[in-house]
Amino acid sequence: MPFVYKVVQSDLFLVDSKDQGGQNSISTPLTALAYMHCNNHIKSKLGPDVSIGFPEKPLNAWSLGNYQYVINAEIDITSATASPVAKKYVCRINYKNGDNEEGSLDFANWSIEGLSGLDSI
Repeated sequence: MPFVYKVVQSDLFLVDSKDQGGQNSISTPLTALAYMHCNNHIKSKLGPDVSIGFPEKPLNAWSLGNYQYVINAEIDITSATASPVAKKYVCRINYKNGDNEEGSLDFANWSIEGLSGLDSI
């Protein structure tokens, strides 16, 4: 165990990034893009038979640091066979290009790490 403590205390896993995480919800251009990409991902998963309404902004957005974000939002879902339902979801998304924000509009430069709250639809 002493070796493990030394590894944890070292800079071995330190990532040097301009994007610092925090405990408070934030609103930045990258969190807005993360929200947009999460919404587009949800649209693609639900398909064309479902109508989805997204608010302009998420309920909360947090930076975990190193261009990793957690988005908490609500959507309105309407399908031909069911009445409208409001659902909250959480999306964890990662921007893969780090400090280079030139490709941030392209979803290929992002990865969805997890999505929860929409399992029942």
